[in-house]
Amino acid sequence: MSRFDWPALQRAGIRGLGLKPAEFWQFTPAEFRLMLGIDGGDAPMSRAGLDALSKAYPDEVTPNG
Repeated sequence: MSRFDWPALQRAGIRGLGLKPAEFWQFTPAEFRLMLGIDGGDAPMSRAGLDALSKAYPDEVTPNG
């Protein structure tokens, strides 16, 4: 069984991702690694990517909504 570097993981989650301590401890290791962009998956979306999606699919404002 491999050991976790808890201080480094806490810094990444609390400082890096802005999680509250209670939120940090609710994640599974797999979820946490996904949020950090680890495991060869796609990197987290950048601000430019979000802006491009917002431009391509703008929110529609309805008269009653």
